[in-house]
Amino acid sequence: MKIVVFGPERRIGAWRGEKIIDLNRGLASYLREQRGDTNAQAHADERIPSRLESFIALGTAALEDAGRAIQHVIESGVGLAAIVHDANSVKLHAPWPQRRIACVGGNYAAHLAGMWAGRPGVTGDLVQITQMARDEGQWGFWKNPHEVAGPDEEIPCPNRTKRFDYEGEVAIVIGKRGKNIPADRIDEYVWGVTLFHDWSIRDGGSSGPQGRPISYNLAKNFDGSASMGPCIVVGELDHRNINAETRINGEVRQSYNTNEMIWPFGEVLEYLSQDFTFVPGDVIAGGTSAGTAADMSRRQTEGAKSPNLFLKISDVVELSSPQIGRLANRIVAA
Repeated sequence: MKIVVFGPERRIGAWRGEKIIDLNRGLASYLREQRGDTNAQAHADERIPSRLESFIALGTAALEDAGRAIQHVIESGVGLAAIVHDANSVKLHAPWPQRRIACVGGNYAAHLAGMWAGRPGVTGDLVQITQMARDEGQWGFWKNPHEVAGPDEEIPCPNRTKRFDYEGEVAIVIGKRGKNIPADRIDEYVWGVTLFHDWSIRDGGSSGPQGRPISYNLAKNFDGSASMGPCIVVGELDHRNINAETRINGEVRQSYNTNEMIWPFGEVLEYLSQDFTFVPGDVIAGGTSAGTAADMSRRQTEGAKSPNLFLKISDVVELSSPQIGRLANRIVAA
């Protein structure tokens, strides 16, 4: 099931082929016509609420109701404009549940091979790099956006950067409350899988003045620092085996699979949930692989400060997955 947030009211829909089915109104139609419910809309509002985070929190029951709504629409041929929409005629918003976003850093050896180019002891062998990364331990950061951009929305390039970078990622959405979660229980907590873009300022180190390890994450938090979508795929995908590709103006820059992650999502959730409660709607972005402007620049003779590969105004960045869909954004002046 591909769950989207669509239209001016930001309603919850299911994306099937070329159509978007309004799940709340589809369920109301089902309850009214199949169950004879005289208060169908009120009951549909309770069972498939309008807010994505509330829908996720209802768990299996809400997904079962969504399935009933979809089946009813398909079987009955319901085609009312209020229930079934042409996918090309509605605006898709970021399927962000307005919860916290954790981003894993340095989670693909192929990316680190570029970022660590010239580092003493690094040979470029991915097995060696993976072991070095695991020995040093997990790290990452939190995104704290007020808004998250959706498909085909503009990303303002921050005025303070000359080296604006793209990082296409696969992310999971948490569907169950929990803390101190063992890695082998990850599947109990994954509600769905989506695409996520971690837009990054690369002009300077992210550690802050005097090498401080924490400096408000300024290089990762600014207006437009995240985009997400086009949908959340629920109950159909294995987060351990997702293909992803990033193109800049049609040119392939990144191509990888989540099976290449140094720390799979289970280990990340176990690490982050130590004495920390995850709630339905929280997002974990799994990190990016080789092909960012930063890691490619470091591989080249002109060194890490080459601006040639970094994003420019009017560039179109397209992150896609055959299992999930396409998330494209255009870079504009702030």
